[in-house]
Amino acid sequence: MTPVSQRRGRRRFPFFAGLAAVAAVTAVAPTAAAMPGADHAQPAKPAAPAPGPQACAGTDTPDFGPNVRIFDPSMPAETIQKQLDDDFNNLKDTLADQMSEDRVAHLFKPGDYTVNDNVGYYTSVAGLGKNPGDVKINGNITVDAFNESDQGNATQNFWRSAENMTVKPNGANRWGVSQAAPMRRMDIQGDLDLYPESYGWASGGYLADTKVSGTTESSSQQQWYTRDSQLGAWDGGVWNMTFSGVQGAPPTAFPEPPHTTLESTPVSADVPYLYVDDAGKFQVFRPDVRTNATGPSWAGGETPGKSVPMSQFYVAKPTDTAADINAAVASGCNLFFTPGVYHLDDTIKITNPDTIVLGVGYPTLMPDTGKTAMEVADVDGVRIKGVLFDAGTQNSPSLLTVGEEGASADHSKNPTIMQDVFFRLGGTVAGKATNSLVVNSKNAVMDHIWAWRADHGNEGSFGWDVNPGDTGVVVNGDDVTATGLFVEHYNKYQVIWNGNNGKTIFFQNEMPYDVPDQASYMNDNGLEGWAAYKVGDQVQNHEAWGLGSYCFFNTNPEVKNHHAFEVPANPGVKFHSMATVSLNEKGSITHIINDTGDVTPPATTPSNLANFP
Repeated sequence: MTPVSQRRGRRRFPFFAGLAAVAAVTAVAPTAAAMPGADHAQPAKPAAPAPGPQACAGTDTPDFGPNVRIFDPSMPAETIQKQLDDDFNNLKDTLADQMSEDRVAHLFKPGDYTVNDNVGYYTSVAGLGKNPGDVKINGNITVDAFNESDQGNATQNFWRSAENMTVKPNGANRWGVSQAAPMRRMDIQGDLDLYPESYGWASGGYLADTKVSGTTESSSQQQWYTRDSQLGAWDGGVWNMTFSGVQGAPPTAFPEPPHTTLESTPVSADVPYLYVDDAGKFQVFRPDVRTNATGPSWAGGETPGKSVPMSQFYVAKPTDTAADINAAVASGCNLFFTPGVYHLDDTIKITNPDTIVLGVGYPTLMPDTGKTAMEVADVDGVRIKGVLFDAGTQNSPSLLTVGEEGASADHSKNPTIMQDVFFRLGGTVAGKATNSLVVNSKNAVMDHIWAWRADHGNEGSFGWDVNPGDTGVVVNGDDVTATGLFVEHYNKYQVIWNGNNGKTIFFQNEMPYDVPDQASYMNDNGLEGWAAYKVGDQVQNHEAWGLGSYCFFNTNPEVKNHHAFEVPANPGVKFHSMATVSLNEKGSITHIINDTGDVTPPATTPSNLANFP
């Protein structure tokens, strides 16, 4: 195996061996539609119809557009395989396709299939059954370090997903991913490998509501979060392996091995998902909220919840304007985003309680005029799943805001839940946003969030002053829960948590790579750097488990950060299982939390702290 420090040096492709001379390498040439300053405004369209079914889809068998592949078991296996292979070859390459505007979804109707699906960028793979056992794949759903340019490293395997199927793999099913690549509602009837075949690094992933009959092996996977699942066995651990509500999880032993296990998940829900009923009509299933959950929601046969017919959804296409979408929402529609990039000249406003916002194939919302891409009112029960927010070239105050400032309504019985919701500043264009996600509503749940200020991408789309973003996630509401929180590279605090009674289970962070000098990286208290996770001074109660924060100050390796976690000295504020790492000895983190914990040691090894205080 390649030494850790050398492998970790290829964390992002500008630093791959042999590419140092092209650190600003262009992942894919921007099209005219993606160039900074391009006019993306769509022509004005007529007002939406009056409230009623015609204002939504008007049908339970809608047209999902050209980028949604719907497979039927009556189709020849070779026909399906060719389509899967064509899509993969179009979206597999780390250099050419990582910042592509192409998006695709592979949806399998109930039945048996003998195929292998290699999953590339911006690809969703899902079964269209009511339960995972309704779609059976005799083969593999695979993510690996596919390309020569990856050099066996999977640390850029972003933006892809697998959901709601039974897989009978040939050997182990390999899912060697990093951020924004969830696996949910899966029945893996065999082993599951979470690392590339080469044993090169993968850098963080997410598994939920899943059964694995064999062994789940993490090997070189650096960190991982598993929620509400059932495992035959678990093997491995590098820096931070966290479990909640997982039957078969290893016991807490942090830091040797680095396992942190909670018996149950305080509040959670399975994701809303598309399925085909016995009459051939499409519906979206909305799972119930669970408290103190263990094991998959479908372990008893079916997931508790209710079905919503597609006739109550507005099926959005990338040609739709914000006005089109807002008119549909105002008339009472839910939203279903089909694959593509949506250029918005105004804010999408979710105002009705219990609205479902569901995307497949990584639909991407980009605000072109400096507005917030989406605002959710302080109402009960909004569900947002499977959407990527990509900052535009005019600075937005936020990309997604949940609840108005000062929101105080109690949503404990029916919270707003964000699942597989991702944010990107830069990478495609020189995107700018002060904050990515702002949560003002009480009781909200953030279930698998990745907020990423890009450290690489298209030429001219990233740099300290090029794609600025102060903070990834700001939580002002009380009683908010995060299960799987990934936040990376923001210019100041990565997370600010001002609400009381917050909980985070699993946090993964990298500090900004591109700090030019220490003078540019001093916080408002005069300390060196900005903490990755800041709990507000007024907060009385907050608890977090399984947290990792890493520095890679490669622009200026002399840069220091005083601490990774900054919290008030209140007895109700408790942190468990923390790790800090200096990657390839590029800079340092002096303490883990406040003034406690050792400085990051050399050789890309962690400094650990089991509990604070």
